[in-house]
Amino acid sequence: MTFPALSIKDSINALVNWLVAHWGDQLHAVSDFLLQWLLVPLESVLRGTPPWLVLLIVAGLAAYATRDWKRTALWVGLLFLIGCFGLWDALMQTLAIVLLATLLTVLIGLPLGIAMARNDRFRAVVLPVLDVMQTLPSFVYLIPVLMLFGLGKVPAIFATLVYALPPLARMTDLGIRQVDSEVLEAAEAFGSNRWQLLFLVQLPLARPSILAGVNQATMLALSMVVLASMIGARGLGEDVLVGIQTLDVGRGLQAGLAIVVLAIVMDRISQAFGQDRRQKLALSRGDAR
Repeated sequence: MTFPALSIKDSINALVNWLVAHWGDQLHAVSDFLLQWLLVPLESVLRGTPPWLVLLIVAGLAAYATRDWKRTALWVGLLFLIGCFGLWDALMQTLAIVLLATLLTVLIGLPLGIAMARNDRFRAVVLPVLDVMQTLPSFVYLIPVLMLFGLGKVPAIFATLVYALPPLARMTDLGIRQVDSEVLEAAEAFGSNRWQLLFLVQLPLARPSILAGVNQATMLALSMVVLASMIGARGLGEDVLVGIQTLDVGRGLQAGLAIVVLAIVMDRISQAFGQDRRQKLALSRGDAR
């Protein structure tokens, strides 16, 4: 059997070349803005903050979110262990990239999910795009951003953004659509307009679902740390990559454990913020499974 020749690589390459030729200056401006005004200042603040103060802030957030001092002490102790490994500076670099990528994901994914929930036609168009974004191998995202933005931390942020965006948009759409229609009818009966319904009824009731989406986006952003190091992003991922390249198993495993610790801490704290007060009390007493 002979297959007819078919290829889309030339068309994709032509599109990327066209974007670089016609929008190169604008893309460069966006890259400079993110780097100089957002990422570098955030990274400088995190790296310049005394470790004890960072641990104290994490302890405060964890205690407020969970109402559980035992787990708070455990998580702070694990972060302290990363400092003992000599990876504190790399941890702050990784945290800066993850926080900025998550922030951009929320700024884009939340309005996108709201628009999907309020417009069925728009949702029908966007869902297949989100499916493609969610199912493509994460390595694929590195190629176009590398062509458009070059090496460095900014393309790593954009690749992470594309990878982490679909869950947040989907969970926001789902949370708003699951709001009880009777509640909406009651709010409309009291004279609420569309914007009041959205901000005073739908978004507050969809909060657990939205925060679950933020949690998933954060975890996906962390999962891109090692891959992002392949295009110039530094931090813990770089240590893992160097460990692989030099067959330094100890270095790679130590940095990998640091990434796992950071993921556990961020996951548990973000999950706790999505729980209501009764769930927190139940968990603190050991009643919830």
